Amino acid sequence: MPILFQRSAALACVLLFATPVARGQSWEAKLSPFVPGSFAEPRPLRARYNFGWSGFAAATADFRLEKLSNDRFQLEAHGGTVGLARTLWKFDLRHTALSDAKTLRPVSVQEDQKLRAKEVATALTYSPTGVSSAREERSDGAVKSKTRHFDFPNILSINSALLFLRTQPLTDGASYRVAVYPATSAYLCTVTVIGRERLAVASGKQEAIKLDVQLSKIGENRELTPHKKFRKATVWLSNDADRLVLRVEAQVFIGQVFAELQSVQFDNPIP
Repeated sequence: MPILFQRSAALACVLLFATPVARGQSWEAKLSPFVPGSFAEPRPLRARYNFGWSGFAAATADFRLEKLSNDRFQLEAHGGTVGLARTLWKFDLRHTALSDAKTLRPVSVQEDQKLRAKEVATALTYSPTGVSSAREERSDGAVKSKTRHFDFPNILSINSALLFLRTQPLTDGASYRVAVYPATSAYLCTVTVIGRERLAVASGKQEAIKLDVQLSKIGENRELTPHKKFRKATVWLSNDADRLVLRVEAQVFIGQVFAELQSVQFDNPIP
């Protein structure tokens, strides 16, 4: 989640901050062990987020998280630009991500984007050895297709990375490093817990865990390079049993963008 809405409504989008260039594969040894913590699994929910820049809402998206009968977590999201932003840039998105409910490892992601003059469909398939990305663009009757493969045994989707992160202790000062593949490229994501604070968002005032998130692009030779469009980002999670994403603020090439929780409804009340 995407560019704020596009990748946040592929949420991820916004979890970024450029890091220095690094060569070689030394960073791989510093990845966090992908071992889910003992934190309770997420409750099924429906949530709405607003996205925008410089304080103005430009898009909205509805999210649905549920646990399927085949022991999969499914995250569905759909939304698009609204108001004045829609007259300038028509954009609609549907996003479905599946993750294994026991291991939290990604299974698949399907994302469909509709712009004024183009449609883009991206299908990601994850395996124990890596990920395959199939992307198709349709514009003015022309069709362009491209398939990419990234061989890396510990690559995650954005949703799986968030599911994993929420199970961790998240003590002040702690850092977590994971490799993610949101759509067509791989990134090293470093999350550091800054501290706790009370945060007011549209859904109400809540105690929050404040996170700093850094992102570097992983090249073909596993080298790290800075992300050219993202400068820095801060993420707030609710400091409770749900650990929801409450707000995201990021400095990107177009200025400051944000995502904020507007409302949430749980299918299962806390006992």
